[in-house]
Amino acid sequence: MNKWMMTAAGLLFLTTGVHVFLGGPEIHVPIQESDLHPAVRAVGAVVWHAVTVMLLVFGAGCAWLSRNPNAPLAWLMIATQLGFVGLFVAYGMALLGNLTVMPQWIIFGLISAVIAMGIRADNTPARRAATA
Repeated sequence: MNKWMMTAAGLLFLTTGVHVFLGGPEIHVPIQESDLHPAVRAVGAVVWHAVTVMLLVFGAGCAWLSRNPNAPLAWLMIATQLGFVGLFVAYGMALLGNLTVMPQWIIFGLISAVIAMGIRADNTPARRAATA
């Protein structure tokens, strides 16, 4: 079993919990209770829950990758999460002038690094021999 991938899975499931139970009341609920147009609130709800789905799927994907090495899938997950990093950094700086209000870039960067370590671990001669 690839412990790096299991660690990434755990971090993703933890991030899902933070997203739902802390972010929901702070971000999602106020948007839904606002006077924004119903279509804007509906899109906000879809995007909010789509992120929840992605976090869960990525967590399950990393758990699967812990026993089934697949570098292209792992790199796709890294690329998506680095995209999240870029969005949080760009919008944090452009709209808020800092990176502390939306620190989510930190966890997505960390998870990307842990997955990369998992890819590296899968490429060791011992691991390749064990999965051959």
